[in-house]
Amino acid sequence: MPEEATGKTGVPSERRQKPERPRDRLGRPLAWDAEPELHLPDFDAMSLEANHAAGLAFAHQGGWFGAHEAWETAWKQARGSGDEELFKGLSQMGAGYVHLLRGNAHGAVTLWERAEGRIRSYADGHRGLATARIGDHLHAHSDDVREGRLIPGPSASFEPPPV
Repeated sequence: MPEEATGKTGVPSERRQKPERPRDRLGRPLAWDAEPELHLPDFDAMSLEANHAAGLAFAHQGGWFGAHEAWETAWKQARGSGDEELFKGLSQMGAGYVHLLRGNAHGAVTLWERAEGRIRSYADGHRGLATARIGDHLHAHSDDVREGRLIPGPSASFEPPPV
């Protein structure tokens, strides 16, 4: 295992950066010497617009961990812009689908409920998103998990939200 990072907390520096840990296709950490199953871009080096586009691309491909990471970075980049809650909601949506595929029903539903409220607070068409339809999907998927129509796990079958 690599040596633990040192440096002033919260201040990125070359000394403090931890190496990227290999991850499985659902974003779970693998052993340090394992071959990564998931390859993600350096979201921090990308613009807010590029991160939003990456989030959309990952979501369209069913890459929910990548979508979550891209939108989480966009959320941090959007602070103070009025769009931070949208990107936080999109990030939570992506994380909810990661939890679904990992078999965590409670985590999926909790994150979708939070995401739904945030995303619905923006007008349809904002940043090219059908926010009401996305909210409808999240609400329906939450109900489906609660009522046993959508079974969490790696083979969960669902229609993705219209992002």
